[in-house]
Formats: sequence, structure tokens, C-alpha cells
Amino acid sequence: MPNRPPHRGLRHLALHASDFGAMRRFYTDVLGFAVEWEPDEDNVYLTSGVDNLALHRVPGGRGPEHAGCALDHLGLVVRRSEDVDAWADYLRWCGIELAAAPRTHRDGARSLYLSDPDGNRVQIIHHPPISDK
Repeated sequence: MPNRPPHRGLRHLALHASDFGAMRRFYTDVLGFAVEWEPDEDNVYLTSGVDNLALHRVPGGRGPEHAGCALDHLGLVVRRSEDVDAWADYLRWCGIELAAAPRTHRDGARSLYLSDPDGNRVQIIHHPPISDK
């Protein structure tokens, strides 16, 4: 059995936002999160400095595939980008199918996706602004 790679905890959460503007204002104006990155009008990544909260616009409001579920995925942060690949090897060894193989994102983050037994998406992510904190 290979050693299980380390992670730095649950510091990344992604939410579906049916009222994107209200969600953005709530998390920035009320709770004090700062905008870390806004790649387009449908996605914004917020931070308190040690975490990452992604808001993803639900096109046309909350559709049946998102009914009652605001969670898009939860993210476990790892220290180094190569740790994502170590996790992929480990998970495959454990017989766990990856929902998405390791890849590097537009912002330089690297991640993979899997599902927990209840079907929740879990992302293992190296996110440079918070991976070393």
C-alpha cells in the first residue's frame, strides 16, 4: 500500500449561485471576502486570505439538476502541484475512479476531481495563493 499523500485541509468551497449578484455582494460586502480572480461574468473566486470560495452562476437560475443543492464541490488543498498527481496515483490504487484526471487550470492551479460515496464532488487542488498558508 502506498503512503497516503498529505493535504492542508478543507479551505476551498465552490457554490452554485442562482442570484449571482446577491451572492457576490453578500460574501464581499457583508462577510468581507476579497475578489481573488474573476475569469468571466459567470465565475468569481473570493478569499479571506487563507481560503478560496468560488461562486459559479447557475444559467437561468436554479435548474432541476441543482434543485436544493448549492454545493458545486469541496476542495482539499495540497502544498505542491505534484501532490495532485500523487493523490491521483493513490486514489487509483485504492480503486477510486477519478471524475476528472489532474489538469492545470487557467489561473495556474492544478487539481483533480472524484466523488464521495454520496456523490458529492471532491476536488484535490494546489491553489498557489493559499497552498503555502
